[in-house]
Amino acid sequence: MGVEIQVTDLTKSFGKQLIWGDVTLTIPAGEICVMLGPSGTGKSVFLKTLIGLLKPDRGSVIIEGVDIATCPEKQLYEIRKLFGVLFQDGAMFGSMTLYDNVAFPLREHTKKHESEIRDIVMEKMELVGLLGAEDKLPGEISGGMRKRAGLARALVLDPEIVLCDEPDSGLDPVRTSFLNQLIVDLNAQIDATFLIVTHDINTARSVPDNIGLLYHKHLAMFGPREMLLSSEEPVVRQFLNAQKVGPIGMSEEKDADELEAEKDQDLPPLPPIPLQLEPSNGIPRRSQRAPGEWCRTHGVEPPPGSFEPNMTMATGA
Repeated sequence: MGVEIQVTDLTKSFGKQLIWGDVTLTIPAGEICVMLGPSGTGKSVFLKTLIGLLKPDRGSVIIEGVDIATCPEKQLYEIRKLFGVLFQDGAMFGSMTLYDNVAFPLREHTKKHESEIRDIVMEKMELVGLLGAEDKLPGEISGGMRKRAGLARALVLDPEIVLCDEPDSGLDPVRTSFLNQLIVDLNAQIDATFLIVTHDINTARSVPDNIGLLYHKHLAMFGPREMLLSSEEPVVRQFLNAQKVGPIGMSEEKDADELEAEKDQDLPPLPPIPLQLEPSNGIPRRSQRAPGEWCRTHGVEPPPGSFEPNMTMATGA
């Protein structure tokens, strides 16, 4: 079972440059969350802060009662064992086979015998569809395969939290669809908490239980998928529907003249909320959820067969 991550008033800057401030949200245990935002808004910095690779200026990140923003290094080392991380480019060791890349965390962090390690590695490689490719080097395989190998390595210690930093970058739409299905299937099987940073709107609209949007140095909104997909908040509506009309420009913000010129333009109607991607193995995403409950409560028409996330997280910032 995944664990909950409670983020309160988190602020990070590099020198005088504020990346984002006062970010507050709760990532629910066992659910899939997506973090969106224009390029340069600090999404990868947010992931690195959650795992303790970067220290925030202030605020807290509570995981199983431990604030990883302030805890001692020894305690942080233990908390990190809860995490599996898929980096943007897979971050494979180029001189090592896929097998040795996936086995690396087990050899580094456990005292398991090689026979045990082999069983675990082969299980994870089968899980991501790479059985038979274990002797290949990273340079001998496609980008999509490297992503899947990185995901196998992220899963090898049976993490309770899985962080994915742009897992679909550089992939074609077909491979992205396969990767999205794999993430949903894995979440159903291992019930870990997933947080995915992505720019892919199709992924954001169909995969997660919850969506967050970083914009203009703060968290614009965080909450159930249906809440953001039906939101009239200008920046949320613009980003999630890939529209030109709205506060986001080629630089992060449009100037006053551009915004004034758009003031009287009619926005196209919001598209229907798509069905949420279901596990391919028949396992329900989370059996305790009542289909359509959030949508009905908030006056949004639910898509047939959709499952609703719980409302334990904070929204807004």
